[in-house]
Amino acid sequence: MKRFYTKPQKPQSVFPLWMPEVIPSQREESDYVFGAITTYLAQVRRVLQSVPVEAVEQVIWRLEEARWQGQQVFTCGNGGSAATAIHFASDLSKGAMALGKPPIRAEALCDNVSLLTAWANDVSFDEIFIRRMGPWVKAGDVLVAISGSGNSRNVLNAVDKARALGATTIGFTGYDGGQLKNYVDICVLASCDCMEQIEDLHLLLCHLIATCLRNIPLTPDLG
Repeated sequence: MKRFYTKPQKPQSVFPLWMPEVIPSQREESDYVFGAITTYLAQVRRVLQSVPVEAVEQVIWRLEEARWQGQQVFTCGNGGSAATAIHFASDLSKGAMALGKPPIRAEALCDNVSLLTAWANDVSFDEIFIRRMGPWVKAGDVLVAISGSGNSRNVLNAVDKARALGATTIGFTGYDGGQLKNYVDICVLASCDCMEQIEDLHLLLCHLIATCLRNIPLTPDLG
């Protein structure tokens, strides 16, 4: 049987179709992009060096205590912080699981779009979290409130509500801490004036905390 064979053509470029080759006239733009990358990474490294380690340690031990006491952990935030809050609740529920330890009961208050938009539309966006908290948050529970600016009104309202119900409040914030810094029991401040880098650090800390919770030795004395 005759076989048909087509010789493969030599690719015209090593770059993907969406990435044009850098020609001499574009060299200046290429240098700018490379410089922007290295500058951003250097800035993130500086933010990492300012992490309040003692505050992060307090958060870890409080969440470990909640694990053994059967207390529930709630998270909340807006925009990118909402995504981090949902991610963190998922990591606490699954990523922090460890053999011989009870699971951490974690839920993100921003993880039900239909319910949040119903409260926002019918009552007020400022009350979307406190309306969700009402039936569930109890004394001894934990609220992790995430706000890059520290001034999100619905987050501050959630902290007020949690404190009134007897819950421990933890804040992840940036810039100078905003109002959130003075609202919460434990504040983890990303000392930075770039929102993207603040959110970078918050997500990194969520991963760090979940990893520590999974790996620290059994602590039945907390039970």
